[in-house]
Amino acid sequence: MIMHPPASAGAAPAHTGRVLAVLGPTNTGKTYLAMERMAAHEFGMIGFPLRLLARENYDKLVRMKGAAQVALVTGEEKIIPPAPRYWVCTVESMPVDRPVAFLCVDEIQLCADDERGHIFTDRLLNARGAEETMFLGSDMIRPLLQKLIPRVEVITRPRFSKLSFGGHKKLTKLPPRSAVTAFSVTEVYQLAEMVRRSRGGTAVVMGALSPRTRNAQVAMYQAGDVDYLVATDAIGMGLNMDVDHVWFARLTKFDGQRPRRLTAPEVAQIGGRAGRHQSDGTFGTTWDCSPLDEETIHAVENHEFPPLRHLVWRNSDLDTRSVDGLLRTLEARPPSPLLLRARPADDVEALKALAGDGEIMALTRRPRGVKMLWEVCQVPDFRKTMTDAHTRLLGQLYRHLMAPGGRLPVDFIGAQVQRLDNLSGDIDTLVSRIAHIRTWTYISHRPDWVADPKHWQGVTRGIEDRLSDALHERLTQRFVDKRSAGLVKSLRDGRDLQGFVADDGTVVVETHPVGALRGLSFDMQADVGEDDHPTLMTAARRALKDEIARRVARMEAADDTALDLAPDGLIRWDGVDLARLAAGERLLAPAIRLVRDDLLDGTQRDRVRVRLARFVQARIRADLAALVRLDGADLPGPARGIAFQLAEAAGHLPRGRVADLATGLDRAALAALGRLGVRWGAAQVYLPALVRPRAASMLGLLWSVAHGLPLPPPLPPPGRISVPRGSEGGSEGGSEGGRRGDDGLLRAAGFLPLGPRAVRVDMADRLLETIAARSADGRLTDLSGLASMVAASNADLPGILAALGWRLRRQPPPAAGEPPAPDIWVRRHPDAPPRPVAPRPPPVAVDADNPFAVLAGLAERLAAPAAARPAPRSRRRRRKS
Repeated sequence: MIMHPPASAGAAPAHTGRVLAVLGPTNTGKTYLAMERMAAHEFGMIGFPLRLLARENYDKLVRMKGAAQVALVTGEEKIIPPAPRYWVCTVESMPVDRPVAFLCVDEIQLCADDERGHIFTDRLLNARGAEETMFLGSDMIRPLLQKLIPRVEVITRPRFSKLSFGGHKKLTKLPPRSAVTAFSVTEVYQLAEMVRRSRGGTAVVMGALSPRTRNAQVAMYQAGDVDYLVATDAIGMGLNMDVDHVWFARLTKFDGQRPRRLTAPEVAQIGGRAGRHQSDGTFGTTWDCSPLDEETIHAVENHEFPPLRHLVWRNSDLDTRSVDGLLRTLEARPPSPLLLRARPADDVEALKALAGDGEIMALTRRPRGVKMLWEVCQVPDFRKTMTDAHTRLLGQLYRHLMAPGGRLPVDFIGAQVQRLDNLSGDIDTLVSRIAHIRTWTYISHRPDWVADPKHWQGVTRGIEDRLSDALHERLTQRFVDKRSAGLVKSLRDGRDLQGFVADDGTVVVETHPVGALRGLSFDMQADVGEDDHPTLMTAARRALKDEIARRVARMEAADDTALDLAPDGLIRWDGVDLARLAAGERLLAPAIRLVRDDLLDGTQRDRVRVRLARFVQARIRADLAALVRLDGADLPGPARGIAFQLAEAAGHLPRGRVADLATGLDRAALAALGRLGVRWGAAQVYLPALVRPRAASMLGLLWSVAHGLPLPPPLPPPGRISVPRGSEGGSEGGSEGGRRGDDGLLRAAGFLPLGPRAVRVDMADRLLETIAARSADGRLTDLSGLASMVAASNADLPGILAALGWRLRRQPPPAAGEPPAPDIWVRRHPDAPPRPVAPRPPPVAVDADNPFAVLAGLAERLAAPAAARPAPRSRRRRRKS
């Protein structure tokens, strides 16, 4: 027998074989050395900390020795040929009662692990090979090994490659062949989703995945289908992958009792996966991970860690005569100060829970009752929930096993297993089912519990495989964009990429749709990283070159009906944005700014701008015909100046602005301006044609573009002759006017700001003419109909009159018995416009000695156009207040 329960725990068993400890950091070739040493012996056994590692090394040994020579034993998988010479196992499943010449335990520093440490410590103290025993692990365990096993030989192996700190990087900037680690399923999924969006895809590795799923995910990464891996600390236990960089997204984990920060050795164990053999690796932080301190960085880079002070121990010499005796021996104190008693594991907690069931306690009084209960309690809950559901399952198992026949009923197993054979559901649902079926796979490997174990092993393995395949498919669907991932792989090759444009505008590069061509703009839709974006854009431009040239020519030849100028200033072709209006040198000549022109060369940009400018000018000529005619009219100097100012002022301006020019107008110039639609109002010079809705809308757009106002401009509704402003005399406030923009925009749309309202210019002119007719003596007492004339209320009228230069003069109280005198409005200042006054033409030179001189002057006055004929002077007296 190779394993001997020691008379006093903590003392190594008597043996004559060599005990060797091979210690060092990751990537030192320790596992390779152990496999070579085992193959050199006639019989051997090696225990690994993970089922996946055991399977990986089993496959290697099969290739070396043949399937008939190698057995695989894990909790859920047993491949045992008739006469195996070599056993590859998980540490918990090592059949240590079998004699072997060579025995090895990997990751022996896990003796200090709170959860599994007592199993490793038991192997350290009690498991031996007849000729050679080897322990592999970190150098931290060296002092305790030398104290617990005094004649152990220690070999230290240096790391093959250099591991250095890579600092902190954004998740979107991580280099290829990177692994990102987190410590919760939620964070793994979140990180994987972000990597998929920025890098096209990622593999996912978690301890909760079945070996088949993990193998499929790792194979996808190893094959280069994806360049990134998001994982929990499951990658820290020797999984051999081509990882160049390990990035920590978190530095805290839940250890089963509380969240805690990773220790420096744990950082080294996980980060040490970076770099393979002679290839150097880096470790660092990403996402929103807290920074690594300098002490930890130095320790990891130089592999300098404080030695372990204690190992975790649990008594393996158990009393199975009673439940109380079993619990007492499980809770025995360690025999050495170097050993710490393990905290109650899942199997102990299950035993305590079932010990409270009277029916079960009655069954323990039968022969083998306590021993059977302890074996049932060791059935693992791979879901790691330790809920009442698992405890109830253990109770059911125990009752069946203690019934006559001592086997689990076929119907019971079938009902439990078949309900798990369901491939529907999301990732978490499939993970839970796989964990549950693994429990039944473990049970099916107990031939003393199950009739026809081979059958049930095949059933449970088939269900696990189907669930695993479905899970791999779900993970790939969710976290790998095959289109983008394949494209990234092509980009990595460094060769020229080929592409074309489909009939529907889809742009295809290397058989992968990467975006769509809309109008003259390319919308990238491939999830590739920023580093790959320029390469992909180069390939896309090459594929789009001929198509862009065709579209530019088609746009140039298109009729104006295919183009549209939207109220927000965007110019569209076939519904696609091409350009927008921008401030130009003049109001009527806005600039054209292309929205997206990265696919156009210089000549194509000019051609597109010229075509769109031609379209915009056609729209301006159609909507603002009167203003365009005035702007382009052949007029003499002063008239030309007035026309220019009117064009820049959106078609109307105060008469005072052109008073100097008006004095230089002759009869012909006045007539020419009149024919062009210019009206000389009481206070404004304006074009009545511009108050129409289409013209007002175009002027508002051009004004907003020229002055950088928000688009589309908030213009008064069509047909309105006045709109409220904000507070009196301003354009702010909560009323409708405050929402219509500043006074400049209202003026551009043909409205004059007058106190609380903005009044359309033609109606404001009509109001002024009416007021002038009623105030020949400078006083205004008749206000009837004035408010309704501009669609205002009587409450608004005082503010409008005040804005026109009138002020209210209240009359003194009347004498006793006399009626009150009505209040009157008087001009606030002498410059207020009393009535419409057109500029007078210069007098005709007439010979004063001619007897018809008086008639000539009269004829000239009668020949003047009515619109330009000066109004008769009104007699005014300046009254003193």
